[in-house]
Amino acid sequence: CRRFTNRKLKKLTNLPRNMIENSMFEEEPDVVDLTFPALDPDEVVYEPRSSRLLVRGLGENDMDEDDEDCESSARLLGMSFMNRSSAHRSSSFPYTRQAPPRSCSRPSARTTVVCVLFLVIVASMTMVLYFLPGCTFTKAGCRKTNKTTPFEPVYPLSTNGKLFPWAQFRLPRSVRPVNYDLTLNPDLNNMTFTGRTVITMSVLHNTKIIVLHSAHLNITKATFKVGLEGDVTVLEYQTRQQIAVQLSEEMKAGQSCVLTLDYSASLSHTYDGFYNSSYIDKEGNKRVLAATQFEPLSARKAFPCFDEPAFKATFLIKISRKSNYTTLSNMPQVKSTPLPNGLVQDEFEKTSVNMSTYLVAFIVADFTPISKNVSETLVSVYSVPEKKEHTDYALDTASKLLEFYNSFFEINYPLKKLDLVAIPDFLAGAMENWGLITFRETTLLVGNQSSPLEKQLVASVIAHELAHQWFGNLVTMSWWNDLWLNEGFATYMQYMSLQTVFPTLDIVSSNILRFRALDKDALNSSHAVSTEVNNPEQVEEMFDSVSYEKGASILMMLNTWLPGKQQFRKGIIQYLKQFSGLNTDTDDLWNSLTQHHNVSEMMRSWTSQKGFPLVTVSRQGGQVTLTQEHFLLTSDKATYTSSLWNIPVTYVTDNCKTPRTLELPESVKWLKLNYRNTGFYIVHYGDEGWAALKDALSSNVQVLTQEDRASLIHNIFALSRLGRVSFYQVLNLLKYMSNETESCPVTEALLQLNVIYRLLDKRQEDSLVARMKHYILYRFGSLMDNQTWGEEESVSKQELRSALLGSACSLNQENCIQQAKALFKHYDESNGTSRIPGDLQQVVFTVAAQSNEDWLTLLHMYQTVTYDAEKRKMLRGLASTQDARRIVWILKAGLRGDIIQTQELPLVISTVCNGFAGYLFAWDFIQENWDRLIEKFPIGSYAIQTIIKSATSQFSTQAHLDRVQGFFSSLKERGSQMRSVQEALETIRLNQRWMDKNLPTLQKWL
Repeated sequence: CRRFTNRKLKKLTNLPRNMIENSMFEEEPDVVDLTFPALDPDEVVYEPRSSRLLVRGLGENDMDEDDEDCESSARLLGMSFMNRSSAHRSSSFPYTRQAPPRSCSRPSARTTVVCVLFLVIVASMTMVLYFLPGCTFTKAGCRKTNKTTPFEPVYPLSTNGKLFPWAQFRLPRSVRPVNYDLTLNPDLNNMTFTGRTVITMSVLHNTKIIVLHSAHLNITKATFKVGLEGDVTVLEYQTRQQIAVQLSEEMKAGQSCVLTLDYSASLSHTYDGFYNSSYIDKEGNKRVLAATQFEPLSARKAFPCFDEPAFKATFLIKISRKSNYTTLSNMPQVKSTPLPNGLVQDEFEKTSVNMSTYLVAFIVADFTPISKNVSETLVSVYSVPEKKEHTDYALDTASKLLEFYNSFFEINYPLKKLDLVAIPDFLAGAMENWGLITFRETTLLVGNQSSPLEKQLVASVIAHELAHQWFGNLVTMSWWNDLWLNEGFATYMQYMSLQTVFPTLDIVSSNILRFRALDKDALNSSHAVSTEVNNPEQVEEMFDSVSYEKGASILMMLNTWLPGKQQFRKGIIQYLKQFSGLNTDTDDLWNSLTQHHNVSEMMRSWTSQKGFPLVTVSRQGGQVTLTQEHFLLTSDKATYTSSLWNIPVTYVTDNCKTPRTLELPESVKWLKLNYRNTGFYIVHYGDEGWAALKDALSSNVQVLTQEDRASLIHNIFALSRLGRVSFYQVLNLLKYMSNETESCPVTEALLQLNVIYRLLDKRQEDSLVARMKHYILYRFGSLMDNQTWGEEESVSKQELRSALLGSACSLNQENCIQQAKALFKHYDESNGTSRIPGDLQQVVFTVAAQSNEDWLTLLHMYQTVTYDAEKRKMLRGLASTQDARRIVWILKAGLRGDIIQTQELPLVISTVCNGFAGYLFAWDFIQENWDRLIEKFPIGSYAIQTIIKSATSQFSTQAHLDRVQGFFSSLKERGSQMRSVQEALETIRLNQRWMDKNLPTLQKWL
């Protein structure tokens, strides 16, 4: 490792902090040319690298008077935590070259014969190959001789048996679409539609082929025009959902051309493409509708198109409908024309912006709107007529957030209208289609008496989707490998905007989601934020907590590190203005933010490699040393990162003064890194450091913020899983819990303990299960007993009591069970005149479902209730039953989709798996119905990820590992290569390892 003398450091302390960062590494390292033998990855020893943190912090003069308290002693250090080290080089070499032998022995006669025979065979094969005629090899074999071209690329066969002229997953860049003219004619009686797509294109490079996407569309006619118009033949390669037009003459760069395609198709019966949906109105009649969900790869299922984000174009859309229906699309409607067949054709304005195909949307339904003009934009919220009264909160929230984003980004929302539409049957939480945002009913509609927690959910989803109108729609990632530029930014802006616009919603739950992203990213099966994507399954799998929560977390970390409150904002405004209407990659973002600091160098370590660092703190006297290493839970066949991270370190101590370097007075009792949990890393303080923090919390909970307390709890559980601390140390830290007052630390502690409780329960370790139950009730009992069962206005108090009472009732605490039963009985007998507080509904419905009679009552309520948030809680209650027959029934009902919508099946499976009675039923159900599941939900989709994780994450034995591995191996192209499968196998191995190591000592510690 390069070391720096105090003399060098003294020179550096007078420089600005970005200069410190660069000056310390400006010298060229010594270069030594050594040759090493190749090492097996398992033989490589990885050691933590270290550097002394003797760098300048922010001086006391930088502090505001209001900040002179203990918490404000947290300051961003003047340098990114940047370590570099060369590999350890051995002075001795394990291999030596032997001297050549003095003489050679004669070969035996047998050896001579074998060698001669081998040479004859080789010579014969060479002659045969030499005299064979030239051959073009394809998947169909050697089809023809070719004397001029001895070898051609391997092209696939199209559906008509001809060679398809393109052999790659990504489309060629020889042409680009300029405008789509779409005409769609849905038939909701027969669940079919016909369409005509007219694509105007610009030729970028000379070419004789046009390749685009089409899936499950029956193309009936195709014409092409570059001057004169004529019919053309369309080739289709279904495996890659591509079609191609081969031209007789080459088109030249700069030319324009028009491709017209007529086609027919069935409305999709899944949740993507142009799909059919339905709902039951208040008279009990079934009403059908059609809606779209195109992200990421399903616009091609509604119309032939260049279905990649970088192919932006304008769209003119016309849709026919029955007179009692309405249609919606991205743009305002310009006219309606009666057709001879009795239908009406609605035409929408041509889009005023270039859009990627995945953002196109249209709906044919009988929805009812409420509207409001906001900053020259007509904002509307649509729902089925019966739920119009539940749309007011969404309209008010969207209006306020739109004004905030217009001001914050200094770029006004560019369209004339913004529709928010609640779809009865919708798989995703929401979708940011430009000008026509679609939602689940549970994420948009809020009742008049809804709890603040339910409003918090709706506001969060709206804030996320509105942020996409800038990040994702106005500026779009070039390819799905950089999905985080869309989702990470929208997630970050979601939290930031709500804290500003709706502070009473008390948005701190983002910490819990960040912890789950850390848990996923600690696995070897994780992926870099920006990573290679080469097939549809990999595209689908990018929609995970790494792209969303880790992406948001590193943006928060960067915002904290940059000097001045407006530096980050100025950078993203520049990014949006510079690339408005265009496509970008990660480097474009960093370059926009690199004005006074080398952001790219710092942030590339967070986006280009998977995982995150473990920072270990050691104190010797007043000097603090930090080391970093890759936090990786799995040791077998693990892929460690070769690089380190540039870590902006923040900290807080019990000393209210901010030191200029991290040389702390010996009087400082404790040190907490990652102030307010703004950094994406885990910290290990050593035995003495953890003991000091535990003592500090035991004396006064308020010495640390609730974000810091929650991060300590998460970190020590993670370190226990890694094997760096004993479980006794975990339990020791939790001793302060009876004095905890905030939801974030309590929720995280209960979640972590419940994971262990369920693992023990599934392994039928009955005595340990009883002890863990006793421990949780003992440690949190006083908090549980202090919770009320009436209405509560504070969001944080609702979150706290929901977590505490949910755990108490799940562990059969008598008082909790009796209170929940009484509330349910009163609710049932009141015929809808009384209500259960929204944050307590889940607890009450779950308790009710454990009774035979109340389960049937709850099922009847589920079938009749109209308010969707309440309905979903009832469903989770029904799925929590421990009755085997009802578990089987509810799983099958979720797959059928009649009584329970299939969109809720991942939730049903997840809930069933939490119980002891249901987790094996759920695993058997998944194996038996896998093909039907991947018909409903795309391979790699978030729904499939959820199903796999729910069903396997509580296994911890070799027998279960073998069964899971055997099943997924048998799937082959039907899902065996999914990242979520590798994550499941890895998690089972880790569970098994932790249990084998800790079971003997848990007896003692509990």
